[in-house]
Order: sequence, then C-alpha cells, then structure tokens
Amino acid sequence: MTAQADPAVGTLSEATVLRAIRERLGASSALVGPGDDAAVVAAPDGRVVATTDTLVHGPDFRLAWSSASDLGWKAAAVNLADIAAMGARPTALFVALAMPDDTRLSFVEGLAEGLRAACDALAPGCAVEGGDLTVSDTLTIAVTALGSLDGRAPVLRSGARPGDVVALAGDLGRAARGLAILFGRFRDAAGTPVPVDPAAVSPDEAADLGAQLRPSPPLALGPLAAEAGATALMDVSDGLVLDATRMAEASRVTVALDAAAVGPEPALSGGEDHGLLATFPPAVALPEGFRAIGRVEGAGTAPVLVDGQAPGGRGGWDPYRDWDSARG
Repeated sequence: MTAQADPAVGTLSEATVLRAIRERLGASSALVGPGDDAAVVAAPDGRVVATTDTLVHGPDFRLAWSSASDLGWKAAAVNLADIAAMGARPTALFVALAMPDDTRLSFVEGLAEGLRAACDALAPGCAVEGGDLTVSDTLTIAVTALGSLDGRAPVLRSGARPGDVVALAGDLGRAARGLAILFGRFRDAAGTPVPVDPAAVSPDEAADLGAQLRPSPPLALGPLAAEAGATALMDVSDGLVLDATRMAEASRVTVALDAAAVGPEPALSGGEDHGLLATFPPAVALPEGFRAIGRVEGAGTAPVLVDGQAPGGRGGWDPYRDWDSARG
C-alpha cells in the first residue's frame, strides 16, 4: 500500500483520524456516545465500576509480534477482565492513543477493529464510547473501562473466609509459555524482535501465542460468580501465587493451593492469563467454568501455601522484568 493510500497520522487532521476510528467501532451503547465533549453512560443502580490500564510499546507489547487488531483486542480484554473480577458487567470503554507521527492510518483502523471485536466477542453490549488522541515518540494505549453491578454488591478480594473453596476459571500458564516462545525464538542475534513465522509453531504453541497476544478472559463468569455467592473474586493477571497472596492478605487468611489441581508450571507464576480467582462457601455449587484448586484456611505463617508449603521463589509477573526492561 502506498503512503498516499495509507497516510501517516502526522500528516492528517485529528478529525480525519477520529472519523476513521469511529467508522470501525460500530454503534454506540451510551445515552450520548462519541462526538460530544463527553459521553453519557447509564448507571442502572446508581453505581459505576471503573478501572484503567495502559499498554506501552516496550514493556507491554512489541509491534513486531502484535498486529494492530491484536493490540486493540488485548487493550480491551485486560480492562474488561478487571470489571468482571468485581462481579460486574462491562458497559463502556474509553481509549486514549498517543502515537508517533509516522503511525499509519491503517494501523489505527486495525486497532479500532480489534477493540470492537473484543467487545463484541467478550462483552456484548459494551462499546468504545470516547477517548483522546495525542502525539508521542512511544506508542501508548490507555483504556478506561466502566461496568454495572446490576443491583448486586461488588465482590471484593477481601471477602475470603476460612473454610471457603478456592476456585479458578480460565487457563493458567499459556500466556507465559507464549511469551517464552516469542523471546526464545522470534528475536534476531541482537535481540531485536522479528515477526512470528506461523509455519514455525505447532498448533499448541499457536494457542500459547494467542493467549499472550489476544487473550480471551472468561468475562461472563464474573457476574455468575457473584450471583452464585462468591465471597472473594479477582483477576489473575500477575500470576496465581502473587494474586492469591494479594487476596489472602486483603482477607487476612491463608490460601492453600493444590498444585495438581492448578496445573503444571508456569501456571503458578506466569502472568497475563486473566483468569478469575474466586472463593465460595463450601455448600455452594461452583458455577460451570470454575474448578476447585484449594481451600481457605485461617491466617498462618504464609499467605499462600502450595501443597502445604510456602511457594518460595515463585514471584509472579513484572512487565519490566518479564519484557526485558526494553522501551519502545
């Protein structure tokens, strides 16, 4: 495609870029959607669940490995997962883009298409309702997500009680394995990322790469967990042991995990899976999609135990360490 057919955003007006984005986002779900100074989003029970997350080229993604659509999908998915982890239903996204001047319009269009596809597939009824554009030497995608509790109480990470069943929804370890494939096999001699060759990966490895580059969190199970009586709930984004530690410390309990029920390494320590970690009273039937992986005990000498032992060196996810501290 020629530069004339696919111009750089630095040569276009903000209105032209915004128009291209809006054309790919689909219909608004808000009372007042994109195009005004601010959106007006319904809050059915008077409360709004809100979260924000930023993806920065370098510590969070590499353009050699992620397509524009993948980035839009992931930017939506990681925020939608935090809404679901409160037991809420996602209702709206707001996206701010900071882009180098030489970013092509087709890239921005692909990003918008990925945002829309993630909302349609993972959270029907949720849509991008506004945002902002600006210039930066480093490509940055900042997303704010809103959600509705639909009359329910939020499920906090501080509600786990001794005797509760610890349960998990989603697969753990795939995203970490995908990242290991990228860093281990798709960089040149100087360590610079190179595009993934689809012929060089097996179907199982392709699934691992997909979990890293285009995650599909079990969003619908967040509200279902709340309806079923979950006492605590959170997104597993930084590794199961680290996030279970956060839940245990917030709840002032010990979370005892069964390693065999969790799965093989790196399920305990790998990050960016965006599963849901929940606790339920022992008499509650686990919602379909959740599986038991342990139990809650009274606070002991360690916040988390794995097969009765403190987990030791399983530290969890750190984007600056696990993406090798590189900047975009």
